[in-house]
Amino acid sequence: MTGKGRSMNKKLPQRTCIGCGSIRDKASLIRIVRGTDGVYSIDRSGRKNGRGAYFCDNVDCLEMAIRKKALNRSFREAVPEEAIQRIKGEWDRMNSE
Repeated sequence: MTGKGRSMNKKLPQRTCIGCGSIRDKASLIRIVRGTDGVYSIDRSGRKNGRGAYFCDNVDCLEMAIRKKALNRSFREAVPEEAIQRIKGEWDRMNSE
């Protein structure tokens, strides 16, 4: 119910980690996006255009997603090895800051 003086509990969007399969709030996950230009990158804002996949904020889930080929399934194509290396590099830079 909405109305004056009443607050409504807003549901937070949920996404599934492609590494471990846990369901979490969208804001607590990291998004990998294949942009409209075909380039894969980490989307910190969660707002870039393109197809996305989410993983938990830890390196184990990223490694598990790569090992299980979950990126290929999420993006519905074979993700090139150089794109995977670029994503790992972005992840390392993000966590070293």
